[in-house]
Amino acid sequence: MRVTVSVSNHDLFSLDVSPTMDVEQFRLICQDECGIDATDMILLNNGKHLLEDGSCLKQAGVRDGDIILVAMPGRGPTYHVAQSRHTAPHRSFMTAQLQDPAHVRDLLLACPDQLALLKQNNPRLSEALSTGKDAFTKVFKEQLVEREKRQKQKIKLMNAHPFDTHAQRLIAEEIRQKNVEANMEAAMEYNPETFGSVVMLYINCKVNGYPVKAFVDSGAQTTIMSAKCAERCNIMRLIDTRWAGVAKGVGVQQIIGRIHMVQVAIEKDFLTTSLSILEEQPMDMLLGLDMLRRHECCIDLRKNVLRIGTTGTETKFLPERELPSCARLTSASDEEEYF
Repeated sequence: MRVTVSVSNHDLFSLDVSPTMDVEQFRLICQDECGIDATDMILLNNGKHLLEDGSCLKQAGVRDGDIILVAMPGRGPTYHVAQSRHTAPHRSFMTAQLQDPAHVRDLLLACPDQLALLKQNNPRLSEALSTGKDAFTKVFKEQLVEREKRQKQKIKLMNAHPFDTHAQRLIAEEIRQKNVEANMEAAMEYNPETFGSVVMLYINCKVNGYPVKAFVDSGAQTTIMSAKCAERCNIMRLIDTRWAGVAKGVGVQQIIGRIHMVQVAIEKDFLTTSLSILEEQPMDMLLGLDMLRRHECCIDLRKNVLRIGTTGTETKFLPERELPSCARLTSASDEEEYF
């Protein structure tokens, strides 16, 4: 759900949060956004004070589209009315909790949706969380010190001359980054499937009686095959080198030549196609638009099949576990870390 946060210093921003988020976690997010210490801020929704009693935002009465007021210490009567509920011993205890890595770790472990956001926004801390308590404590304290440094720089920046070009660029970049993070958090909440890996479309077929895993690519103009696969299928003798050249797309590949007619067996059908043989091609075979059009093929993602329109035959796309190694574009060692 989306809520609007209004700060007593006239700052205003929107947040996409889960209804099951703890009030204390929401307080921490507001601290990062507006720069007010979470232990001092007062949260008001529809005139009611949001207390850290373990309840979530939904239980506290927060609904989609609500406006939550953040009152700063010592500013306005709103703070003084609610101050009696926020005694000094309670604030001291709350400060200790927010600085305690064990307490923050318990909060994260108790909230699965925040764990997913943590993995995307702070992979280093997420990895430390799964490693153990000691590792989490070390990383948490290091990042806490770094955050305090950034906060001091932010305050210094806000006090800079408003017409200073360097300060304006930094402020603009900070606003842009916050918009990017808000967009990603909204995607994590409403479209989490977009962060998963997409399995490429491969089918089993046979060329000259030899099994081949072919990549179905309607964006490719022609059907191609690697030189190694052509050797394995024993069809290198049919290459017409007069059709040698260069294939340009995402990269540049050297075309050895062309085989003008080859039979490709898909299920019980035998379909004819031409093949361009590429010298350095990671995938064995790619079924291009020329073959798909000729045989009126239909990529049916609902049934997860490739349908041959001229015969009505259907063949299932391969599951991820059966894909060739070149189809797995990312691995654990290849993934970038964002801090």
